[in-house]
Amino acid sequence: MHAQILKHLQHDHDFAVINEKGERRTRQVLVLTFLTMSLEIAAGIMFGSMALLADGWHMATHVAAFMITLFAYRYSRIHADDHTFAFGSGKVGVLGGFASSVALGVVALMMLIESGERLLKPAVIHFDEAIMVASFGLLINVICALLLKDHHDHDHDHHYHHDHNLKAAYAHVLADALTSILAIIALTAGKYYGWIMLDPAMGIVGALVITRWSYVLMRETSPVLVDESVALHYKKAIAACIENDADNRISDLHVWRVGPGHFAVIVSLVSHTPKAPGYYKDLLKNLHTFDGINKLSHITVEVNQCPGGACSDSGR
Repeated sequence: MHAQILKHLQHDHDFAVINEKGERRTRQVLVLTFLTMSLEIAAGIMFGSMALLADGWHMATHVAAFMITLFAYRYSRIHADDHTFAFGSGKVGVLGGFASSVALGVVALMMLIESGERLLKPAVIHFDEAIMVASFGLLINVICALLLKDHHDHDHDHHYHHDHNLKAAYAHVLADALTSILAIIALTAGKYYGWIMLDPAMGIVGALVITRWSYVLMRETSPVLVDESVALHYKKAIAACIENDADNRISDLHVWRVGPGHFAVIVSLVSHTPKAPGYYKDLLKNLHTFDGINKLSHITVEVNQCPGGACSDSGR
C-alpha cells in the first residue's frame, strides 16, 4: 500500500522532446547538405572559383549545426529516464538550438567579413560555373526546406511546437536557401550587366537577415537555459489562483522552464484553513494560464498554518 502511495506521489521528469520524425528528416537534410558541400568545394577547386569555395565552406558550418541537432535528439532520447538530471533531459534540445543559433551568428559574421573584403578588393568571378553550382545548391536547399517545413508546420498544432532543435535546423536550411538566391541574383546581374559590386552587397544583405534569425533563436532558447522566470502576469495569475480560493496567501513563488512547453512551480503559502498540498496542486493543474501547449508539469507546494486571525487580514 505504501509503495502505491509513493508511486502516485512521484513526479514525472520526462520533459524531453522525442521527435523521431524530425530527427529522421534532419538526418536526410544532413546527407543532402554534406553532398552539396562536397560538390561546391570540389567545383571551386576545379574551376578556380573563390565564390564556390566560400559557399562550400559556408555550407560546412551548417553540416556541423545539423550534427549538433542530431546529437541533441539522440542524447535526449537515450537519457529521457536518466535520473542524474534533476528535471530530466528536456533542456538538451534547447541547448542544441542555442548552439545552432551561435553557429548561425558565425556564418553571418563570415559572410560580412568576406563581403567586406570583396567590396574593397573585387575578385574574379567565373560566372557560368558559379551560377550553375549555386542553382544546384538552391535546388537542394528547396528539397531540404520541404523535408523540414512539412514537419515544422505540423508541429505548431502539437506538443513539438517548442522543438527548438527542429526550428534551428529549419533556420539553417532557410539561411542556405537565402544565400543561394542572393548569390544567383548577384551573379546574373554581374554577368549580364557588369554589376560586380552587387555580389558582395547581396552577401551583406544575407548576413544581416541571418543575424536576425540567429538573434531570434538565441532569444527563445537562452532564457530556458538560465532558468528565467515566466512573465509577471503569468506569476500573478498563478498567485491569484491560490489566493482567490480562500484566505490563502503566497509567501514564496518560483516558476521556471524545465523543458520545451513544460514549467516547474514551487509554491509556499500560508492559510488560516490549510488543506493538503494535493488540493492546491489540483487548483494549479486546472489553471489555463499558458497557451494550449505550455503547462505546469512539476508542482511542489508547501503549506503553512497562519497563526491568529485570517491570513487575508495579515499584511493587508
